[in-house]
Amino acid sequence: MKKLIISILAIVVIVSSTSLFQVSEVENAVVIRLGKPKRVVTEPGLYGKVPFIDNVRYFDKRLLNYDAAPKGIIIKGKKSIVIDNYARWKIADPLLFLQSVQNTAGAQARLDDIVYSELRREMGKYTLSEIISSKRDIIMENVTEESREKAKSSGIKIIDVRIKRVELPKENEQNIYKRMEAERNQQAKKYRAEGREKSLEITSQADQEKTIILAEAYRKSEELKGEGDAKALEIYADAYNRDPEFYKFMKTLESYEKIMDNKTKVILSTDSELWKMLQTK
Repeated sequence: MKKLIISILAIVVIVSSTSLFQVSEVENAVVIRLGKPKRVVTEPGLYGKVPFIDNVRYFDKRLLNYDAAPKGIIIKGKKSIVIDNYARWKIADPLLFLQSVQNTAGAQARLDDIVYSELRREMGKYTLSEIISSKRDIIMENVTEESREKAKSSGIKIIDVRIKRVELPKENEQNIYKRMEAERNQQAKKYRAEGREKSLEITSQADQEKTIILAEAYRKSEELKGEGDAKALEIYADAYNRDPEFYKFMKTLESYEKIMDNKTKVILSTDSELWKMLQTK
């Protein structure tokens, strides 16, 4: 009797363990019955299934990495480069994912085809300089968008595609470096010539403005000088009208000041007007 109870309990435990399955927060599950998908479980919890008939496949909900091996690509100008890229992706549709690529290994192979194809197509439009500098973000956005669209049919959502490293093939590395150096030197010469032309233009304009400013300053000074002379004449005329003798005396002194200096010797007659003036206290 005891053995019968133990047997029954063992059967109950086995049936219970094979009729339940657990789904965690980081997983999705697909229940497969006799080789055909029956249902998809996306919420975490404990679920039931038909013992020994239903099989459960689990798929990761988390963000996954696709790290491709470096590959050669022909870019604009028929130049060859080696590109090392990666992508981040996730399983968006577990059932579609199972039906199309089966598992992550199949997904990696599918991503390898899609991403490499898009990289070749997009990078073929640009030069090496554009790929490693100005156009890099645009290229990655276009590759990500096109790859994402193509991966939808496999239940895969590509988050982004990025380039880790761009290298030149060893066999033509030196030739390409020399060509790039020559292109840079040519650009440098062009920029220097444009700089010299701009410098001449600025200098010419500054000289022209200088000439205009000096001419205006001269005209203004002459105008002020004329106004000053007119004011002086007006003052002299007023002084003459008030005291002609004093005006005559001042003009005489001004005349002597103009014709004599410190070394000039003057001999005056005692009856001269200047002598009389100098003797007047």
